[in-house]
Amino acid sequence: MSERTEGSSTKNWRTSVAGQVDGKTVVRGYPLDDLIGNVSFAEGIYLVLKGELPSEKERKMMEAMLVACIDHGIGPPSVVSARTVYSGGNPLNAAVAAGVLTLGDHHGGAIEQCAKIYQEQLGADVTDVTAHARQVVEDFSKKKKRFPGYGHKLYKRDPRTLRILDLAKEYGFSGRYVEFAVAIQDALEAQSQKPLPLNVDGMIAAVISEMGLSWKTGKGIFIIGRIPGLVAHIVEEWNREKPFRRLEEGSYEYDGPGVRPVPKKS
Repeated sequence: MSERTEGSSTKNWRTSVAGQVDGKTVVRGYPLDDLIGNVSFAEGIYLVLKGELPSEKERKMMEAMLVACIDHGIGPPSVVSARTVYSGGNPLNAAVAAGVLTLGDHHGGAIEQCAKIYQEQLGADVTDVTAHARQVVEDFSKKKKRFPGYGHKLYKRDPRTLRILDLAKEYGFSGRYVEFAVAIQDALEAQSQKPLPLNVDGMIAAVISEMGLSWKTGKGIFIIGRIPGLVAHIVEEWNREKPFRRLEEGSYEYDGPGVRPVPKKS
């Protein structure tokens, strides 16, 4: 990706992502009408994020990661938010936005957090990745910080992680970052004496690091992958459910003060 040179423009708004060149709309320099029909959606995503078209193996890896993010059932808070907002009478775009806005540090944000740790902690000077992973885990433990990208409520070993790991090995993206990610899993489990599997967020964080993508794209990649699932849930809500979702009687309770008089003003 070409970098803007200092002082090359005095414009307040600048972009190297897409624009008009000689009357043509270009995306990272490629004419958009040439990309249409010749580039897959995953290739287009890689292009706008990385600045270059992917190789065939990079394309396949990107597609695999996006599919891994596409949906995980009706239970996650982003889906609950999206369907609830739609049930209140709001349009599809508002419901999708509600689902996306629900994505945060505890849901969807671990890719960004984890990739940042990998990219900042695994410098070129690290020669013993396993020993370094143990040290990083120890440092986090001393600071009482939770390590993002590890553990799962449903899985002792996340099947999505295992599949992406297999593909990363097949496509040539199982290098130092993946080794570091797995070593951290082993160190966490040795320390806690319980399963803390590398989950799909942590695995994707390692692979995007292998691919040279900035950790700043991590949450965005999850959002791109998850939006189709949100749209599907909203359309299903539209087609199958009555408006005005609310909690079922018996599923909640009031536990505040009992009835009490309002003090009279003197």
